[in-house]
Amino acid sequence: MADSPISLAFPGCSQHSLALRINRQPYRLEVQAWVTLLDLLRDKLQLTGTKKGCDHGQCGACTVLVDGRRINACLTLAVMQDGRDITTVEGLAGLRDEEDEKGEKVDADSTAALHPLQQAFIAHDAFQCGYCTPGQLCSAVGLINEGHAHTPDEVRELMSGNVCRCGAYPQITQAVCEVALGARPGAAQRTAQQPVVIGTVPA
Repeated sequence: MADSPISLAFPGCSQHSLALRINRQPYRLEVQAWVTLLDLLRDKLQLTGTKKGCDHGQCGACTVLVDGRRINACLTLAVMQDGRDITTVEGLAGLRDEEDEKGEKVDADSTAALHPLQQAFIAHDAFQCGYCTPGQLCSAVGLINEGHAHTPDEVRELMSGNVCRCGAYPQITQAVCEVALGARPGAAQRTAQQPVVIGTVPA
């Protein structure tokens, strides 16, 4: 953390002070009222893993975790998150470390410095261009925290706010199911291969 507040404002414009904990690091910041959380993360703090896609809350590429809940960073103002705990894709490994510190089971043979979801995405080849992957990962962590997904179909539905233009949805579902449901690699795949009903959009 810098000794003095980091400023993201034009000279002469009013600024607002806020304190954030981002990826386990405290920050004191000075921002203008209209600066979005996404622009703060990317443009001032250089946390460019969080992507700007549609900038209208429709693609999910900018998904981050605020106090463990997934939100679209492009749709919230930075000043609205004063005092909150923010996790971006750069901080997901830190969540894994926190689980280890709490004494929760962490696979000793797993790849160092990766969250289980990141490992699963690699194992299932759940990306192509990778642009949507940070948002997909953060959204999946939020989904697990919510605890509402109990089947592959529910995983697909609850991940449907995150668009993958490459169409890697089956692999994404397999990866998320492996971590969220403990599903065998083939379990999600079998459901994903069911016929698509005309008039519906696969998640």
